[in-house]
Amino acid sequence: MDDAVRVRDAAHEAVDDIEPDRLREVLFDRLSVAPMTPAVLALVSARAPETGVDTDTDGLAERAAGVQLIYEGLRLTRSLAHDEPWTLTDESDVSGDIDADLDVLAADVLVSRGFYLLARTDAADRAVDVVRAFGRDQTLRRGEGADVDSLDRNLEADVFALAVVAGMTAVGETPSPAVLEYASELGRECDRGGRLQSADAAFSESTTERIASLSTVGGGSDDRVPSSATDS
Repeated sequence: MDDAVRVRDAAHEAVDDIEPDRLREVLFDRLSVAPMTPAVLALVSARAPETGVDTDTDGLAERAAGVQLIYEGLRLTRSLAHDEPWTLTDESDVSGDIDADLDVLAADVLVSRGFYLLARTDAADRAVDVVRAFGRDQTLRRGEGADVDSLDRNLEADVFALAVVAGMTAVGETPSPAVLEYASELGRECDRGGRLQSADAAFSESTTERIASLSTVGGGSDDRVPSSATDS
């Protein structure tokens, strides 16, 4: 099965029990059109080290989906924060406000379900750090003279690093600082104004080879908080 299809199915399954139906439809609609790039990177990262561990398991697909759900929730939150959705002009027409409220709920559900899928994995702590860094960056971008583009791209950088952690730890490997830095740069390069390139466009066989080669550079864990406020 194609990687993007596999992780999209896992993401759909993770929110399949959400009620009411209309909220679940909003979640399904977003996940159906979203590029599964972060989730696919988790699978690519799991395959890079030659560990002999089976990477075609449902457990790995769920980890990858967890990364994707967190990203989709934070990306939606970023969009809602930048473009005020409550622009009701006709007091008799509340459909716009209802849609905006559903988007807010959808963002919360996506992030919480992503956390649920990663809760008992070695990526759990980093997932928490990603959300904290996102909140800090979105606060800083309101400041006078803030580099808003750089602060916004930190989300993609952090989520791609999270994807590598989720994938490699699933096969018993700890990503080196060099691998995490490479993943962060991939995230920044893949960002197209808040819309990611597809996994097919973003990754190639050389991506797997690069992750494998960097795994032996500067080995050991990386305890840095994602995307420090001073990152450029």
